[in-house]
Amino acid sequence: MASDTSTSWKTTIIISSSPQCDEPSQILLAQQHKIRRSDSILPSTFVFPLSGTAFLLVTPEEFPAKHENAELFERIEKFMQVHRNSFLLLKAPVYGKREWEILSSVQNRFLGCNLKALPVHSTANVIDGMLLIAKATSKPHVEKMRDRMSLACAHIIDRSPVWGMLQEMRL
Repeated sequence: MASDTSTSWKTTIIISSSPQCDEPSQILLAQQHKIRRSDSILPSTFVFPLSGTAFLLVTPEEFPAKHENAELFERIEKFMQVHRNSFLLLKAPVYGKREWEILSSVQNRFLGCNLKALPVHSTANVIDGMLLIAKATSKPHVEKMRDRMSLACAHIIDRSPVWGMLQEMRL
């Protein structure tokens, strides 16, 4: 379902020049998104300017055995400081005990911050997840969603038996 909506929606994406971003950028280009490469953003970063979201792609191999890689956590902290709506994508084909521990340690370390950590299995998951979140948070789509939610709320209130009962009681 996400791939159907992501192919019809086109946007500009700023992608770091790191090799880890090559495969996702080729897929995004094939979907006719505008890609801008940049050396000035952190490695493995995807930025969606219209929605104000940024994604940092990380693999379990970048984490040491004890999850105390100061350099990686400094990179994540710098990423969060630069991007207000930030997502960390932990890419692993299979999620075993180690991958879940890594995800848990990242979530615990950055609890209460603006970083959301998401598990992904493949490049297709990376693309679908990024496009779904970016589209849902982009300005024209947020306004449409807000309007739809208002209409749904009004419809529920209008059809609610509780609301009808309160009107009869004149409360």
